[in-house]
Amino acid sequence: MTRFKRQRDAMVQDQLIDRGIADERVLDAMREVPREQFVPENYRELSYRDGPLPIEEGQTISQPYIVALMAEALELEPGDRILEVGAGSGYAAAVLSRIAAEVYAIEYHEQLARLARERIGALGYHNVEVMHGDGTRGWPAHAPFDAILVSAGGPDVPPTLLDQLAIGGRMVIPVGDRTHSQELLRVRKVDTHEYTQDSLGRVQFVPLQHAGIGAATTRARWFGPTTAMSAMRRPPKWACAAKSTSASSRARPGATRPT
Repeated sequence: MTRFKRQRDAMVQDQLIDRGIADERVLDAMREVPREQFVPENYRELSYRDGPLPIEEGQTISQPYIVALMAEALELEPGDRILEVGAGSGYAAAVLSRIAAEVYAIEYHEQLARLARERIGALGYHNVEVMHGDGTRGWPAHAPFDAILVSAGGPDVPPTLLDQLAIGGRMVIPVGDRTHSQELLRVRKVDTHEYTQDSLGRVQFVPLQHAGIGAATTRARWFGPTTAMSAMRRPPKWACAAKSTSASSRARPGATRPT
């Protein structure tokens, strides 16, 4: 067993299982995907630290826990088609590809999109496509999606992404007016124009970028569960058609410490 494999196994136990991640498919994917392949060479020794790490374009790779939390919240099935908005290093897309059938990832930064394609291709994960573009527009050619993961936050859920979510599909997205006032929401599409939502906790993500919006830096940190919508200045525009439920009561020991 290699040194990185030992660190990966320890990360799964200490950072994921001990904090309540229970989906075996997610845990297996996190054990399989080599995070060290998705960070710059000078940060590889820190690949399995409990926190984000710098990557190219002044961005970061998210904390392993937040990747696992969002993947578990998507309630994925083996045949699912997934859209990821904000591919970054490509790590989350690689993890998702070990669980579902197809992953389509969009990245705003051209260099990051290219590197993500190279890293994923080098691992032989052939069920992932990475595109450079505006993630708020989704990927209509491959819609509808059974699950959508959005790795950046904004005051509202982009309507285009809701349109591209299949009936019965799930979207996990940080929503809030400010970087420090975001709620990680799971949105379910129960009918063409009807949605339900529940809260997975308070988080800190970069702003969701699109044409004309500049770059930000820190990708994702976890601050623990809170009541649904409690940290938001105002509900998203589609909330009038949604039913809000309270946050999950599952305890996540130690997850409230920023890293």
